[in-house]
Amino acid sequence: VSATFAASLVTSPAIGAYLSQAYGDTLVVVLASGVALLDIGFILLAVPESLPEEMRPVSWGAPISWEQADPFASLRKVGQDSTVLLICITVFLSYLPEAGQYSSFFLYLRQVIGFSSETVAAFIGVVGILSILAQTVVLGILMRSIGNKNTILLGLGFQILQLAWYGFGSQPWMMWAAGAVAAMSSITFPAISAMVSRNADPDQQGVVQGMITGIRGLCNGLGPALYGFVFYLFHVELNEMAEVETLGKASKANMANPTDESSIIPGPPFLFGACSVLLSLLVALFIPEHNLALRSGSHKKHSNGAQTHTHSPQAGGSDGKEPLLEDSSV
Repeated sequence: VSATFAASLVTSPAIGAYLSQAYGDTLVVVLASGVALLDIGFILLAVPESLPEEMRPVSWGAPISWEQADPFASLRKVGQDSTVLLICITVFLSYLPEAGQYSSFFLYLRQVIGFSSETVAAFIGVVGILSILAQTVVLGILMRSIGNKNTILLGLGFQILQLAWYGFGSQPWMMWAAGAVAAMSSITFPAISAMVSRNADPDQQGVVQGMITGIRGLCNGLGPALYGFVFYLFHVELNEMAEVETLGKASKANMANPTDESSIIPGPPFLFGACSVLLSLLVALFIPEHNLALRSGSHKKHSNGAQTHTHSPQAGGSDGKEPLLEDSSV
């Protein structure tokens, strides 16, 4: 799934840039909205339901409680399971700088490093292709050779190196080299999703994955604000400018002054992000390794099927006390 997302990053910037120059931004917005509507229709009509038969609502008209509609309900369940808590903290500390990076990095490349629009599009395409290779080929090899948890730790290590390189790098070739490292860091979240998917019961998959998605959504709101605040603290202005040549001259002038703090640390937010991912790495060290082969309790519970769901009305009240992952202990 993450590899297909990376594939979209390869093609969409180039297509969007071409359509914007040829027909204007309005067509790009309309086309993107149309693709999103087609995606919703495809999900409704073609994607099969993953919940077991006994867990599905009786009909489309089944009542929905306020608890089910609460967008923060999954986040409040994070502390019920020690392993899920560690995973969510790891996701929060690692995805927070990544979300902030998405909001400002390409403008940073243009104004501080001096990339042109075409170079930025090429950069996105190259990093996207490398990310596809990392998530399809390299990820599988690492999962089989060093295990799930060590793959997560390796991905976090690549992310720390990438962010530190972005923070101290002041030359275009440094950005290209850090982009290659960034492609390798993209294996982190697929490895986390694989760990959750292998250890959670089928009827708890949506709950646990929903928690992680909720954490990522929270980071999508906080990350850009954090990066913007750090840029402001270090007087790094990222404003749209019409001429790329002016950007290159301005960035060269800033880098030429050895007393300017931007010449020493061109990208302060990226260094803050590296520190955050370092904390994430330390938390991930405490994520326990699970015995994925022994899940007899889970098989027994689901072998009863609808009988367990029907004849145990009190089971819903004890779900909050049971761990969401198998063998969840630290």
